[in-house]
Amino acid sequence: MFANQVLHWFSEHGRKHLPWQQDKTTYRVWVSEIMLQQTQVATVIPYYERFMQSFPSLQALAEAPEDDVLSHWSGLGYYARARNLHTCAKLSCERHGGQLPETIEELVGLPGIGRSTAGAILSLALEQPHPILDGNVKRVLARFFGVEGWPGKSDVLKRLWSFSEDVTPELSTASFNQAMMDLGATLCTRSRPACDRCPLVEDCKGFASGNPVQFPGKKPKKVTPVKATIMLALTNAEGALLLERRPPSGIWGGLWSLPEVATTEEGSAWLEKAGLVAVDSPHSAARFRHTFSHYHLDIDVQATTVEVSGSFVLEASERVWYNSGQLPGGVAAPVTKILNNLVGELL
Repeated sequence: MFANQVLHWFSEHGRKHLPWQQDKTTYRVWVSEIMLQQTQVATVIPYYERFMQSFPSLQALAEAPEDDVLSHWSGLGYYARARNLHTCAKLSCERHGGQLPETIEELVGLPGIGRSTAGAILSLALEQPHPILDGNVKRVLARFFGVEGWPGKSDVLKRLWSFSEDVTPELSTASFNQAMMDLGATLCTRSRPACDRCPLVEDCKGFASGNPVQFPGKKPKKVTPVKATIMLALTNAEGALLLERRPPSGIWGGLWSLPEVATTEEGSAWLEKAGLVAVDSPHSAARFRHTFSHYHLDIDVQATTVEVSGSFVLEASERVWYNSGQLPGGVAAPVTKILNNLVGELL
């Protein structure tokens, strides 16, 4: 009954014209599922279309430089997803003949692909009968079955997986899984759910409780920590700004950014080590806060003009002078903000 109600609703109201639904290859579905993690559909669509135009196949993605992949991801956030995507493409070419694995055991063995993502890929692209449990599906199931508690807790997550396994049909799994994701995204939303239009409302325990938004339980609140950093906006005599590639791991891994230090003293030491000499005293060109999922970062942009000493070495793969135009690759979001809003002041 549950599956039939959901499928009937999907046949009449579901979103059946998204770009990745037109050509359901495992590659296209995989890219869309990774992009949709922590990102809304409306935001993803233009990124997905540009990505597919540049990397139309898994082979093309595997052969692309990482900078090209990251530049197509700039603005989507959670850049580890892009690095994992690139790594998966290369591993699939090396180990699986240029194709994504078609068994769930092999698929979850690749970086960045968990059980729910693997189930979505194989069900949507190949009609394999795998349950899924993304954020939208968790919400639908938690409300319908009245599952209390935060899904981040293992016992709550285990219950939700059990319910997902029970309701997922052996046939029409692709339509059912897409319908469940759509239902959570369009009707069974976090706040103000449209219960009056939901096909499951008659048997929904969340609705019967009179307060469906209490399901699922919320993550225990923590005080969001605040960190601070200094970004060095260093310009040369021609007005070009120095960018450097960040380490491959950690925040903004592999992206291009301004040199970053903790204190002004570290900034002076960084210049000396890099073989640069400050022509004028650094001044604060901008201060703003960038918020991550787990902390706030207060950024002080310290600008100064520099001269190159004899010991300065410009390694094209690690540092570049940028003077508008084509960026060298993916750029950290705060640096994009700096380039977009402070160009006249900095360059």
